Amino acid sequence: MTETTVSAVIFDWGGTLTPWHTVDLHDQWRHYARAYDPAHGEEVSAALRAAEDEAWRRAREEHRATAFDAIVRAAGLEPSGPAHQRGVEAYRAWWEPHTLSDPDVAPLFRALRERGIRVGVLSNTVWPRDDHELVFARDGLLDLIDGAVYTSEIAHTKPHPEAFRAAMAAVGVDRPEHCVFVGDRLFDDIHGARSVGMRAVHVPHSDIPAVQRGHTDGEPDAVVRRLADVLPLVDAWRSGSPRHR
Repeated sequence: MTETTVSAVIFDWGGTLTPWHTVDLHDQWRHYARAYDPAHGEEVSAALRAAEDEAWRRAREEHRATAFDAIVRAAGLEPSGPAHQRGVEAYRAWWEPHTLSDPDVAPLFRALRERGIRVGVLSNTVWPRDDHELVFARDGLLDLIDGAVYTSEIAHTKPHPEAFRAAMAAVGVDRPEHCVFVGDRLFDDIHGARSVGMRAVHVPHSDIPAVQRGHTDGEPDAVVRRLADVLPLVDAWRSGSPRHR
């Protein structure tokens, strides 16, 4: 079998680099709202949840990205000032236990970089870059990432090709066939990556709600049960060994 060049491995974030947690997403906004406006917490949180639901509908159906501040504005609030800052701090505190990185991530990133393979991240997210970098820095990963794209900063979400091209540019690779994408969602991650010519690895750990699933299930090049298994898979592809399933 012919050897394959692997110049970069790009990872999804939530549910891939972090273990999947089934959570009440309305509760994140209750925490924000109670800190923002204690007297009208339920009313404010309902408006925020409705705004976020619409943002994710656009992402799912139209692949249009949205930022956190845009959701706050759509709920009729001002994303600045002391009240907003209190809300953001409460929101971050709520998410803290759900953002811890998988223990396999740091050794995997180091091993890839030791092989001269660049490490990237591409996340469908409304969070700003700073919030993600705080998480990666907390877990000792920030300096192990060569490039990251957060869709809150661009026009499109996965599986739109432009999101994957932006991730390639972030890690300095211009040939999709030299990239491997690792993710937990068969539509956003696997279908999207393969549509642009990347190899795709599925990590089937997440219980994706039906409302978050796309219209197509992509066919992965490989399936791994834990992130540590990505490394021998990449080594096998680089050496020309048959692909694993």
